[in-house]
Amino acid sequence: MQPVWIGLGAQPIGVCYGQIGDNLPPEQEVINLFRTSGIGKMRIYGPNPAILEALRGSNIELILDVTNDKLQALSDAATANDWVRQNVLNYPDVIYRYIAVGNEIKPNDGRAQYVVPAMQNIHNAIVSANLQDQIKVSTSIDMSLLGNAYPPSEGSFSDSASSYMASVISFLANNGAPLLANVYPYFSYIDKPQSISLDYALLRSPGVVVQDGEYGYQNLFDAILDALYSALEKSGGSNVKVVVSESGWPSEGHAAATIDNAATYYQNLINHVNSGTPKRPGQAIQTYLFAMFDENKKGPEETERHFGLFHPDKQPKYQIRFN
Repeated sequence: MQPVWIGLGAQPIGVCYGQIGDNLPPEQEVINLFRTSGIGKMRIYGPNPAILEALRGSNIELILDVTNDKLQALSDAATANDWVRQNVLNYPDVIYRYIAVGNEIKPNDGRAQYVVPAMQNIHNAIVSANLQDQIKVSTSIDMSLLGNAYPPSEGSFSDSASSYMASVISFLANNGAPLLANVYPYFSYIDKPQSISLDYALLRSPGVVVQDGEYGYQNLFDAILDALYSALEKSGGSNVKVVVSESGWPSEGHAAATIDNAATYYQNLINHVNSGTPKRPGQAIQTYLFAMFDENKKGPEETERHFGLFHPDKQPKYQIRFN
């Protein structure tokens, strides 16, 4: 019998492994849980040596974040070389796919000026190791950088974000790297429940809800993603792909945050991502579900503590098939 995890990296679904909790299982047990659950991709939010050790030889593909507090330091080339040596080259039997240089940095954040220089330096260190075809360097954005997202064809970056994103997109296009994006229909829905139906947010509308020229949208996830593709096209990034580096639905803490809604969202999203979006049909959407566990030290909103697919005791919260 082949072990269940062989070849699972080919699946488009991964899961984000956050650790902002004081009751989470040991790292090796978590890696084992990924494997026995058939989850072939993982995102971690910084280089934790215990996770990286446990990932050795696991065949799990990894997004590794550069934490936001390291961006300024990594705008120095020597420091970036050290970071790559310590956190990537030291683990030749770990499958790195993407380095996310910063998570949800806003253009008005003082650290924004360091994102592209740090990306360039990390990329140069990876090129020096001849790993540039296996490991792509990017950054992870949230959808607040879109000034307009409706209809999807009118998607564009906000005035405040456009120059910041132009330099990011130029780097990505030059290096054949995707943009990493955190996409949460949940937050769009609770922000505008009077104009967005729950079925549209949960990917269970029976037919087209939004007709946008030639494109018909049956779910909000596709609409958000295509708005981002429209924004990329308007900013010189027509050939830049998007990897969804987070997407999830909480199970507690708000009227819409229920076990049923969350289970519906996750399973429908898993079932959907192979289809692509109306603008990019048939192109499977690499998507990382947020998150592996409920993290009891997150906040401030109560919902932030309830995004887990598993309870901290490793029991599944939902009956979900990951592939």
